[in-house]
Amino acid sequence: METHNLHPALYALIGTLFTWGMTALGAASVFFTRQMTKKTLDIMLGFAGGVMIAASFWSLLNPAIEMSKNGPLPQWFPAAFGFVAGAGFIRLIDLFLPHLHIGFPMETAEGIKTSWRRTTLLVLAITLHNIPEGLAVGVAFGAVASGFPDATFAGAVALAFGIGLQNLPEGAAVAVPLRREGISAGKSFWYGQLSGMVEPIAGVLGAAVVFVFQPLLPYALAFAAGAMIFVVVEEVIPESQRDGNTDQSTLGLILGFTLMMVLDVAFG
Repeated sequence: METHNLHPALYALIGTLFTWGMTALGAASVFFTRQMTKKTLDIMLGFAGGVMIAASFWSLLNPAIEMSKNGPLPQWFPAAFGFVAGAGFIRLIDLFLPHLHIGFPMETAEGIKTSWRRTTLLVLAITLHNIPEGLAVGVAFGAVASGFPDATFAGAVALAFGIGLQNLPEGAAVAVPLRREGISAGKSFWYGQLSGMVEPIAGVLGAAVVFVFQPLLPYALAFAAGAMIFVVVEEVIPESQRDGNTDQSTLGLILGFTLMMVLDVAFG
């Protein structure tokens, strides 16, 4: 087991501050360009989806299954239960949180009906993505601190780095369309980076919970995986292919999946 001096919640905070910073870096693209082709955005969204899918298995589900080998329940149960619970949790938020998917008209806004502005609804849609991402990073660092042999510090860092990489296109995916609609570069950047602010909160919470309640760790890892897979299938992939750039966004997804797999296997 690797030992480190800082509390896992602090490591989770550092990791998710990095992922938040990458969201802000992606949003900062509005200071250099007002336009970005839809094809480019779709490739970037596909890349983000590929990273999330790979992270869900290599960094979350697989360790959850390995950790459950000698438990009192069947080995598959914690991963299966946590996975379904995570997807169900995001589905509940999806039902009630007012949000609007990028590129869609206002009348297609989901969640409870509200008079909130379009920009607010767009930010909330991407914020929904970032809850499971922050949770995944936090739980990974909590697993390292809990002493599980299948959880390594390098693997948690690789996960944070991979999530940060896919946050680049997410930040741009919020900020660039807002800039295209005539909102100032400063405000577009602000709304774009704002969507990543939830990640440090979710990360610290996830690390603290699994460190204190260690038996929950396999469930928490699978919970984060289920939440991310729900977001990818329900939102990221459909958005990346809505304008007909199917092949390009799929290639982006393959690239993102491969990169995250390599990171996790090489450093995890």
